[in-house]
Amino acid sequence: MKRRMFFLGLAGLAGCTRDVRPRLNVYNWSEYIAPDSVHTFEKEFGVRVHYSIYESNEELLAKVFSGNSGWDVIFPSHYFLKPLHENDLLAPLDAGRLPLLSNLSPEMQQPAWDRSLDWGLPYMLGAAGIIHQRTVPAAEQSWELLWRDDLRGKVTMLDDPADTIGAALLKLGLPLNSTAPSALHAAKEALIAQKRILRAYLNSEARQQLVAGDLQASHLWTTTSLLAMEETDRLAFYYPREGFARYADCAVILKESNRGELAHEFLNFLLRPEIAAANAAEALTTTANQKARPFLPDELRESTALFPDAETLARGQWFEPMPPGAQRLRDRIWTEVKAQ
Repeated sequence: MKRRMFFLGLAGLAGCTRDVRPRLNVYNWSEYIAPDSVHTFEKEFGVRVHYSIYESNEELLAKVFSGNSGWDVIFPSHYFLKPLHENDLLAPLDAGRLPLLSNLSPEMQQPAWDRSLDWGLPYMLGAAGIIHQRTVPAAEQSWELLWRDDLRGKVTMLDDPADTIGAALLKLGLPLNSTAPSALHAAKEALIAQKRILRAYLNSEARQQLVAGDLQASHLWTTTSLLAMEETDRLAFYYPREGFARYADCAVILKESNRGELAHEFLNFLLRPEIAAANAAEALTTTANQKARPFLPDELRESTALFPDAETLARGQWFEPMPPGAQRLRDRIWTEVKAQ
C-alpha cells in the first residue's frame, strides 16, 4: 500500500479455541503497518487481532460487498468511501471515541471527500509520478517522457485504469477526473499511440527492472519508487508539471461489525503520533498524521517525494468517484487499450 508492494501473509494472532480474549479483524494493504504495532495494541488492550492483507481496492471490494465478510476494520482508498457508504456497508465514525483526531493535518481533518470525517479516518497519503534513470534527460519533468520514441521498450505504465487513464488525461492538459466522452476518447488515443514504445503495464514488478537498469522510465507510485531508490542512487523521481494523481487510504469500520467500540479504540491507537510515524516509516509513505512527522527518520521527514512543497502539491489532483456512465466508459476504454 508498501501501498502497491504485495506479500501474502498474516500478522497478529490466528484464531485459537483456548484464546478467549476479544478479537478484532483487520484487513489492510500489505506492509502498511509496523511489525510491532499490532502486538502493542493487543498487549495494551488485552485483545487479539486477526490481521490480513489485500492487493487492490478491487480485491477488497470483492470481499466486503456481500456485507458478510467477517472483517471489522478495512482501509479503502478515499474515492471508494462514497460507493461503500451508498451501499450501506460503513458504520459511521464516532468522533467522541476518537480524541486524537486533532493529530491529523488540517487538510485531513476536513478532506474534500468526507468533510466531517463521518465515514473514514485518513491513514496514509499517496501519489503517482515518474521514476527514471538519472541518465535520461528529464529537465521538463513532463508526462511526455513516457511517450518518447527513443525509450521504446524501456517504459512502463501502471496496471491501474484510474491512474493510467488519468495520466493520459493530464498529459493532454485535461482534468484527472474527466467524465466527458470526448476527453476520455482523447486519452484512449494517447494510450494507444503510446503502446508502440511501451514494454508493459506493471505495478510493483517495475521496481526490480528499474533497479537492474532494464527500464529507463516508469509511471509508478511514490512508495514503490522510494523502495527502488533505496537500492540504487541511479534513479530519480518527479511529479509531472502537468499534474499528478493523489489518493488517501482511509481506515473505516464496516457496518457488519459488532465490535464497534474496539474498532474505534484501534483507530484512535493508529492516531498516536509515535504509532503513526512507525507505520509510515514501515510503509515508506506519507502519514496523514501531522503530529507524527517529528517522530519520522530524518530522511523521510525531509523527503520531497513524501512531503512535496506547496507549489508541487497544488498540481496534485485527488481522485473522485465516477458517475456510473463515465465509469462504464472508462472500463471499456481500459479493456480496449490493453487489447491493442
